[in-house]
Amino acid sequence: MTQKDFFSIAFYNTENLFDNKDEAHTLEKDYTPSGRKKWGSYRYQHKINKIAKVISKIGTSDCVFPPVLVGLAEIETKQVALDIIQTEALRYLNYDCVHYESPDDRGIDVALLYHKDFFELVSSSAIPIQVFETNGAQDDTRDILYVQGILNGEYTHVFVNHWPSRRKGIDKTHLKRITIAKVLNDKISQILDENIHAKITILGDFNDDPNSESIQHHLISEFILNPMEKLLTPKQGSLTHNGIWYLFDQILLSKTYLNSQKNKFIKAAIYNEAFLTDWTGRNKGEPLRTYIGKFYRGGFSDHFPVYAIFKK
Repeated sequence: MTQKDFFSIAFYNTENLFDNKDEAHTLEKDYTPSGRKKWGSYRYQHKINKIAKVISKIGTSDCVFPPVLVGLAEIETKQVALDIIQTEALRYLNYDCVHYESPDDRGIDVALLYHKDFFELVSSSAIPIQVFETNGAQDDTRDILYVQGILNGEYTHVFVNHWPSRRKGIDKTHLKRITIAKVLNDKISQILDENIHAKITILGDFNDDPNSESIQHHLISEFILNPMEKLLTPKQGSLTHNGIWYLFDQILLSKTYLNSQKNKFIKAAIYNEAFLTDWTGRNKGEPLRTYIGKFYRGGFSDHFPVYAIFKK
């Protein structure tokens, strides 16, 4: 077998990838030319180019092409996604994207890039989410992006997620993520009721680890597996907080990918190459961010991408 026999699917939280316009609908005013981050056209284009460079390299040690599907989180608009695929690093590929505006109060959404030579878009929709604070107030969060298409000749269901963060504390937010897991699980059950052999791909930043209740008790089942479960170690993950590694970024699959003659799952990995990491100080080895506090570092993201390899 050669590299031509394999392809990859990836997910990447791009960390605050806003355009440099002052949008009335978003609460995020730092990422504008006059804002605290001084987010002008140069810094915006610099980050777009960096994100595109990363995508162009994911999985290429195993595959001829970059990922045929890329779930993205923290994208402000569809134009941002289009700007990524129109960069020098990616414009030679036949990428397109799916994006819906969500009610997220910061104005960040999820998107899906797809390589049209390998994936034919059939339909897409945004699955609305209703979650609430402990005081009963509704929390405006990201929708789940649901895409259906033909992947290398097989009908495939793809879900792209970015679940509510832990910023307000695990105890105050874990029920939100469980609520979303139940919504997603209900949708998966509907798909499996119609076709028990359906191919289902779940991408996302879940803001929970593989062993968290939301994943273990509400997504993993006799039909759904998490091939990334063993990738989290004390020295490895997709992001860090206070020196501790977490694996919030994951790719879950229907078990039909395991014994399939076509599009068979081979392995999953974290894309944590050295060029993506901070090289100095107490953050050495961690994802190299665009900003650390108010200081511009010109990096990529506070998350590493994750990916899975399949045999055609």
